[in-house]
Amino acid sequence: MIKYSHGVLAHLVERFHGMEEVRSSNLLYSTTFIMKTILTGVRVNSEPTLGNFLGAILPMVRLANEYSQQGWQVNIFVPDLHSIISEVDGDFQKNLVNSIKYYLAAGLRINENIHIYRQSYVPAHSEMAWILNCVATTGELGRMIQFKEKSAGQKSVNVGIFDYPVLMAADILLYSANYVPVGEDQFQHIELTRDIAIRVNHKFGDIFVIPEKSADQAKFMGIVNGDGIRIRDLTNPEKKMSKSTIGDNSKIMLLDNPEKAAKKIMSATTDSYANIKYDMLNQPGISNLLQIESLLTGVPLQEVISTWAGESHYGDLKKKVAESVSTFLANFQADFQAISDEQIYELLEVGEAYANDAADAKLLQLQKAFKLR
Repeated sequence: MIKYSHGVLAHLVERFHGMEEVRSSNLLYSTTFIMKTILTGVRVNSEPTLGNFLGAILPMVRLANEYSQQGWQVNIFVPDLHSIISEVDGDFQKNLVNSIKYYLAAGLRINENIHIYRQSYVPAHSEMAWILNCVATTGELGRMIQFKEKSAGQKSVNVGIFDYPVLMAADILLYSANYVPVGEDQFQHIELTRDIAIRVNHKFGDIFVIPEKSADQAKFMGIVNGDGIRIRDLTNPEKKMSKSTIGDNSKIMLLDNPEKAAKKIMSATTDSYANIKYDMLNQPGISNLLQIESLLTGVPLQEVISTWAGESHYGDLKKKVAESVSTFLANFQADFQAISDEQIYELLEVGEAYANDAADAKLLQLQKAFKLR
């Protein structure tokens, strides 16, 4: 469980204000040494599914823990400005706090290289976005697949839907992020960010660090040939698990009752082959169960596949996976409930002190280039 005393908080805030050098892991990082930076956004929405957890939250937590220990900066921010592009449902502030708790309960180990902050609490995001709007073109934004999909069949859409890739570019470029773990549907926006940064650098000099290309982003995240983690719908394994799917048995939510979740696994759709085999094309239901078992127990997928190879009793596999899901949820929910809202706001206070200092410094460079300062 993460807990800071007010003394520790004061120390951390002091470290992030006006510092030119940071000592970490016996290495001295100065303004002349450029550390690698990973940046990702935490969606402010209702309760995630097990698929969201295994496919996005858990991989990001492992990435953050590993690389922050090596001295990399890891920025995990709440994109609340992006969230208001669409209708805000439910208790937005409660969802915001919970979205951070999910990461902590998943094992995120906070240290001086991991920074958590809210986008709207760092004004430089908005001002940087406006300046970058004067660099991006309507042609580029009109070609964004996300915009085409969201605006299809609509007489009009709000400008935020059209323009949010520029705000996303600001989110990235303000912190000199090298790697931005996102879904493949966002790779086009990474490329737009690169184009904007290259354009600015060509005109004004080396102001921005250019994020890695989409192909290298995918390799960094372990996505090979589009093969990322996709947990399937329990009633229709041809589709991925989604919280928006109609039918409670189709998905497992992170705060589901463990016994209830176990029953969902026992009723999961499989097939009539009577042969436990990992084959996502022909046996997606069985393959999905094998994948879930591997991810929840930490046993390599190939080892799980070998253990069950040739077995014909699907009920035995379902029982084992149901037990793994139930145990995981019970432990996760205990960790989740142990984190208070006050602890989250303390983390945000520290993270936003860091973020404002870092973002303001980069914004000032751009303002000077455009003769605004």
